[in-house]
Amino acid sequence: MQSLQIRKLRLHFPQLALRRRLGQLSCMSRPALKLRSWPLTVLYYLLPFGALRPLSRVGWRPVSRVALYKSVPTRLLSRAWGRLNQVELPHWLRRPVYSLYIWTFGVNMKEAAVEDLHHYRNLSEFFRRKLKPQARPVCGLHSVISPSDGKILNFGQVKNCEVEQVKGVTYSLESFLGPRTSAEDLPFPPATSCSSFRNQLVTREGNELYHCVIYLAPGDYHCFHSPTDWTVSHRRHFPGSLMSVNPGMARWIKELFCHNERVVLTGDWKHGFFSLTAVGATNVGSIRIYFDRDLHTNSPRYSKGSYNDFSFVTHANKEGIPMRKGEHLGEFNLGSTIVLIFEAPKDFNFKLKAGQKIRFGEALGSL
Repeated sequence: MQSLQIRKLRLHFPQLALRRRLGQLSCMSRPALKLRSWPLTVLYYLLPFGALRPLSRVGWRPVSRVALYKSVPTRLLSRAWGRLNQVELPHWLRRPVYSLYIWTFGVNMKEAAVEDLHHYRNLSEFFRRKLKPQARPVCGLHSVISPSDGKILNFGQVKNCEVEQVKGVTYSLESFLGPRTSAEDLPFPPATSCSSFRNQLVTREGNELYHCVIYLAPGDYHCFHSPTDWTVSHRRHFPGSLMSVNPGMARWIKELFCHNERVVLTGDWKHGFFSLTAVGATNVGSIRIYFDRDLHTNSPRYSKGSYNDFSFVTHANKEGIPMRKGEHLGEFNLGSTIVLIFEAPKDFNFKLKAGQKIRFGEALGSL
């Protein structure tokens, strides 16, 4: 009987000690607690199922997979990757490195303006390779074309001020485009509710808001172009996270596009409001807009949660930057996402299917 009690005490001592330790952790500041619990969480997901189950009996709970992923320093890693991309490769190493990338991601080098792999001095030049002029004919019959190569994740009419990043997963339109803070600096005044926010975007009676999300895979053509004839009047840069934007991750993390770094270009086309947003992703060293030399993405001087506005409307140029359909607009250093949000009449029709592959210059929709 005495030996049985001693055995029970021995079993309880580790749990009591662990409870005491967890109690000490709960008294720590949030950053310190997060740092201490992080290794345990990693082990929880890596070790065989149930290996750390005894911890749950004393009150410990693992950080969720989403929170764990969000804690990864993707901005720092992407910045390092961007620096690595700039390193010039030895002439003899270029063909095997690029050939491996071509084989892995299915790159079609026959479309490239320069097919010789030795021409590209570093990975960055290879990612941003130009295409032959005849490789992407621009459709002239439809009013809106695809601005890039990629995969159609979602499209349709914007409802309840929410946009679908993938089927069944939505994000707030106002969170994505940002608050309307200054009527003097922005092309539309501030909004106080969902309906009024939508009303500030839809400038003409009888029109509706539409959206289209295009995912660029690592093997796709990395430049993007103007999807229609329009005038860019404003740029807003959100220096957010740089999480992966592949469709699987988009289903996993709610409002992913609102968390990630992005560059929102807004302006007008013949039917009213028009915007194109370039969304950053893990290992995207930079987002470049050709006519915007002041834009610097993935920079340590910008903090997450902020945004920076720039107006292209000046005293000398009261209209903004005119863009022609198919004209070069910008580029990514690796695959990412383009989101179009625009105003159009109710009879606007998309010529698309969710999940289909599309190439720059092909029709997105028309009246």
